[in-house]
Amino acid sequence: MRVTDIIEKKRDGGELSTQEIEFFINGYTRGEIPDYQAAAWCMAVYFRGMTRRETADLTLAMARSGDMLDLHDIAPIVVDKHSSGGVGDKVSLVAVPLVAAAGLPVGKMSGRGLSFSGGTLDKLESIQGYRVDLSEAEFRQQLRLHGIVLSGQSGDLAPADGKLYALRDVTGSVPSLPLIASSIMSKKIAAGADAIVLDVKCGSGAFMKTPDEARDLAETMVGIGTALGRKVVALIGDMEQPLGYAIGNALEVKEAIDTLHGHGPADLTEHCLVVAAHMLHLGEKATTLEQGRALAEKLLADNAAWQKFVEWIAAQGGDVSMIENPDRLPRASIVREVRTDRAGYLRSINALEVGLTSVDLGAGREKKGDPIDHAVGLMLHVKVGDKVEAGQALFTIHANDQAKATAAEDRLRRAVMLSDNPVKPLPLFYGIVS
Repeated sequence: MRVTDIIEKKRDGGELSTQEIEFFINGYTRGEIPDYQAAAWCMAVYFRGMTRRETADLTLAMARSGDMLDLHDIAPIVVDKHSSGGVGDKVSLVAVPLVAAAGLPVGKMSGRGLSFSGGTLDKLESIQGYRVDLSEAEFRQQLRLHGIVLSGQSGDLAPADGKLYALRDVTGSVPSLPLIASSIMSKKIAAGADAIVLDVKCGSGAFMKTPDEARDLAETMVGIGTALGRKVVALIGDMEQPLGYAIGNALEVKEAIDTLHGHGPADLTEHCLVVAAHMLHLGEKATTLEQGRALAEKLLADNAAWQKFVEWIAAQGGDVSMIENPDRLPRASIVREVRTDRAGYLRSINALEVGLTSVDLGAGREKKGDPIDHAVGLMLHVKVGDKVEAGQALFTIHANDQAKATAAEDRLRRAVMLSDNPVKPLPLFYGIVS
């Protein structure tokens, strides 16, 4: 085979064979295919797309480009979840221990945040001592002993995806459905997942801006999983406003702790229960989705999920006293409220602006490798549809720099819009793809 022929075939709208896709991925992973040819191939895929079969073949080829975890000596069914990112999305911190408390092992490899989308690893590192760099042997041992583990992705897991994503990031070919879907799913397949719940967000604070875009991505990923013999469900979730009230690493950990104790924000609690119910159903701990929901509610109410959370954090080296007494988590030196000067109904919150404001305060990173300030961030006090009075607090800023706090206040005032007339609350979900 010749790489040029493969590029030209896709450029002209042809359907690549399984062998052609494997040849390309294996050659690029080994360094035999240069970046300029891989970039041309990515752009051809961007413009011409891929069939469902091609996308499944691409996913499997990328998954097989490195180590493939087999966790069936630990559990007959391994379940995982993936969120496409958003603002204030701390669902994994609640749903993962909730599911593990039911006796369904969850071994999850997660990522760091980039730009406005917060990363689960960054949040967990707010807890002193928490280790995100587990070896494969440590990952397996913790899953076997505790039924729960969440660490960073091994460099040996789907290396083709790492190379391709870095290339796409600088060649304008990131927003391609087959390339996005295969990137996400290749890591889940390589990590040993049999059943996967996808939490696909849409709105101003998500990478997919409309429910239709999110559904297209969800259908593509579900199709990949089905073609590869996995059980997959995708939820289309709202991200027109932040999820919960906390935005920022330590603040989100504290809100997750509140939720595990049964007094978290209503939208976050409901979102976590829905995700957990689907995980329990796919993982065969519940014969119906309704049974999965009832089991999740019970585990939250009887403190089992919280106890599993404590066990998990301790197993990975985290200082348990910081989660048992959240006031010991990193705290900002400046706390400032942003109040409205008029009454009305909250019409919209620009979640992207809120997320970027949090990044400017130091809670996120503009590029990989930037340092994180775990203490800073924002607390939202209202949701779309809420009635507000003049002088009421809309946000509380947590900052460690006065100039940044002032800039944040100005930006947040522009991020909300009020209406004189009542406004309907936003839905939590727009649909399910299975």
